Amino acid sequence: MSIEAPVPFPTGQTGPAIAEVTAFQRAELSVILSVYGRMVAAGEWRDYAISHGREVAVFAIFRRSAETPLYRIEKRPKLRLKQGLYAVLGENGQVLRRGHELDQLMRIFDKKLIRPVG
Repeated sequence: MSIEAPVPFPTGQTGPAIAEVTAFQRAELSVILSVYGRMVAAGEWRDYAISHGREVAVFAIFRRSAETPLYRIEKRPKLRLKQGLYAVLGENGQVLRRGHELDQLMRIFDKKLIRPVG
């Protein structure tokens, strides 16, 4: 039995152009996960999923993992100069809020944490 030398990972681009992927940066994920953690502690949310694509990055929030997402936080760079880079979408796909700053946009979930004491 013969063992071959490992094939080095290609460093140059020889084939078709590699598509750039839209993804959340560390600071953006920190803001999202901060709100997510508070909502998990309150018992509202239980699971999440992250998807990165060519045109959009999505952070989906679930009450249970077998359901459709309650909310989706989307990052669309093409809308950066128009409606805003970020959007919060509801369960049926309706746009709840759009904005240029993620921390301002995430305040939509603050009113869900306020409950009457009694």
